[in-house]
Amino acid sequence: MMSILKRITSTLVLSEALVLSTALYSKSFFINAQVAYLSSFFVIVGASFAYKKMITTKVDAEAYEDERDLLDTIEDPHGLYDKVNDEVREGALGYEEHINEAPTEELDLKTIVKEEKAKIKTFSVKSMKHGARGSVSVFRIVPYIFLVLGFIALQNNHLLDLSAYLPSLLIGIVIGTLVSKEIAS
Repeated sequence: MMSILKRITSTLVLSEALVLSTALYSKSFFINAQVAYLSSFFVIVGASFAYKKMITTKVDAEAYEDERDLLDTIEDPHGLYDKVNDEVREGALGYEEHINEAPTEELDLKTIVKEEKAKIKTFSVKSMKHGARGSVSVFRIVPYIFLVLGFIALQNNHLLDLSAYLPSLLIGIVIGTLVSKEIAS
């Protein structure tokens, strides 16, 4: 635990020293670099922390599926055949096999289309709730507010210099990714 904390601290100190060194060039460049660096850093770390918290909550609630064995993962990495195998076991493919063997004159295409449309998952409150749980988190919203307000503050004070701002976003993304990987391990 202490070595992880040391690595995170050293990474942050080095990156902040890099940003502080831009103050030697100009005050405007430094302000753009600092705001962009912190904004993107907080967005990346906040998103990964929110994701980790969501996963931990699901694991604690035991709301996860068991992993497939290694051979299944190698043969079918995306799980394409799992659904087909489940339907075969349940006998759901009997109707489709009947359709495939029937002559085209006997097929009622309107009924087939309606049944296939019924199988498609539609947007529902339950699916919206599942997606919103991960995206509506304080750890995700606050960094984005900081990003937007920082950009607006720079623009309103006539300090925004995109040639300094955009590369500094990249620095924050890289450092945020490195720190997130350290936190996750």
